[in-house]
Amino acid sequence: MNAFTSQPLRTLEDIVHFEQEMPLEQRVSARSVFDLFVASAQRYPERIALTLVMTGDDDEQPRRVTYRELLGLIRRAANLFHHLAGPRPGVAYMLPSLIETHATLWGAETAGFAVPINFLLQAEHVADLIQASGASVLVALGPHPQLDIWEKALQVKALLPQLQLIRVSPPSTPVSDAALDFLPALMLQPDDHLVFGQAGCDDDVAAYFHTGGTTGVPKLVQHSHRNQITAAFGGVVLMHMEAGNVGLNGFPLFHVAGTIINGLSPFMCGAEVVMLSPAGFRNPAMVRRYWKLVQRYRATRIGGVPTVVGALCDVPLDGADLSSVQTGGCGAASVPRAVVERFEEHTGRPLHEVLGMTETAGITCIDPALGQRTLGSVGFRLPYTQLVIRRLKADGSLGDACAPQEIGVLTVSGPTVSRGYLNPEQNKGVFVDGMLNSGDLAYTDAEGRVYIAGRAKDLIIRSGHNIDPLMIEGVMSKHPAVTMAAAVSQPDSYAGELPVCYVSLREGAVVTQAELHAYAQEHIAERPAWPKHFYVIPAIPLTGVGKIFKPQLRADATQRLVQQMIEEKWGTGVARVEASEGGKRGMRVHVTLPPNLGHLRPQLEAVLADYLFELTIVLV
Repeated sequence: MNAFTSQPLRTLEDIVHFEQEMPLEQRVSARSVFDLFVASAQRYPERIALTLVMTGDDDEQPRRVTYRELLGLIRRAANLFHHLAGPRPGVAYMLPSLIETHATLWGAETAGFAVPINFLLQAEHVADLIQASGASVLVALGPHPQLDIWEKALQVKALLPQLQLIRVSPPSTPVSDAALDFLPALMLQPDDHLVFGQAGCDDDVAAYFHTGGTTGVPKLVQHSHRNQITAAFGGVVLMHMEAGNVGLNGFPLFHVAGTIINGLSPFMCGAEVVMLSPAGFRNPAMVRRYWKLVQRYRATRIGGVPTVVGALCDVPLDGADLSSVQTGGCGAASVPRAVVERFEEHTGRPLHEVLGMTETAGITCIDPALGQRTLGSVGFRLPYTQLVIRRLKADGSLGDACAPQEIGVLTVSGPTVSRGYLNPEQNKGVFVDGMLNSGDLAYTDAEGRVYIAGRAKDLIIRSGHNIDPLMIEGVMSKHPAVTMAAAVSQPDSYAGELPVCYVSLREGAVVTQAELHAYAQEHIAERPAWPKHFYVIPAIPLTGVGKIFKPQLRADATQRLVQQMIEEKWGTGVARVEASEGGKRGMRVHVTLPPNLGHLRPQLEAVLADYLFELTIVLV
């Protein structure tokens, strides 16, 4: 058994009994994230904490770091940040998955607070996030032949001249006047103590994680030490992590999935984290060689986001020994039934779902690793947290608790829930009196298991009929030609919204519109859910962690609709149409007409008047 429980937690009843035995503070004495690393270094000083795989080749000698060494790196980094920026410094970073990234993240949380940044964001958005957070230090990857992180960091520095820039580069990299080199500066700091006294703890801010897509300005979510410790603890006891376990981590370290359940949770119990190259699952070699890496490192936990798990199922095992594997995990997005079935057939191991949100420090519910895998369920709430499914009223407010099997909005409260977004204006309707309105539509069964029925904002409402996009996606993902499917709403003047489905195809596959429609009508029981259109595209847009980026698809569906209407009525090339999410009606449409066609403006306004989007028409 692991260090925190003598009995495995399999059911909600087990979780309730576990809570009644003793309070959380007695089970976990750590008051800071730093305390967790100190405790693990004392218990398991020479155990491997981190392994960094670069190529996955059979003869590779990866870099490995023990718990004692990792604690030393964290102390050095914390001391460096304090030396450069004073008490409670804010440290942002734009880094791929490196040993140095872990030192930066946990060192920043020890000395002050971290601001992990998705390096795919535009420089202007990065600067906005850093400025909003109050961070005074930016750690970034130095010049790289394939990545533009360093160039982007210099752009951010130009926008924020007072920012202290630190560069992570190989020792042979020429010295730069623009930045301090991380590794030499790190080695000047002591690794056996903190020079500034006590680390941040309890309700102090440990990090600001941004949430949102790769366009638009994301929101900054506050994580306290208590938030992260409680979430990580929940991951340990429900995923039944133990010292000596090995997990493969292909998530980026600017995302809560990579840092909490695949980082802090295993570090809390003395397990090993194998980092699948600096690029993680974005590196095709890691996907191709995944099963050999499972065999080589004797992985006990495997998995990823649904898109990655689906891709792994297409990789032959080629005789790889999976006997070390205890369970698979999948999260960050709802998992199509077809993906679960393919994984379990491919590996012979159960795939347990995890529901995580940045606003709950990365973990909300887990289907327990030692419990009976329940297809379609994200399992149970974490210990010491509260979860209620509430009725959604006609005015959009939340009502009483739902009965089992009744769909409502999932709300969470307890020590994992963030105090809110850094910008309090963004909290309205999301954080209410310590409760989080998740925006997820969900229901429970008689045993208290949670099932996600879609995102409230992703719900397709056709003439009052609520359509779950996951139902469409689950069916269309099983089509033999389809590798991925994404269902979204398209505006309609009569029904308000109609379902449309984007699909990407397997290599070499060919499929007609008629075949897709026929397949949908045969396998989707609800006639209103039959997609009005299918759009075959080369690749479904994804966020940096592999979630389907539906705002882009909803905007594309709207643009296609309006463009087609204009061309059918007035001809090709008459107007340029752009669409984007936002505004009071949820979608903005911008139509550009040439000056000589200005007379069409009133007609166009009349044609589009009944659609639920904001319309702007300009003459250029």
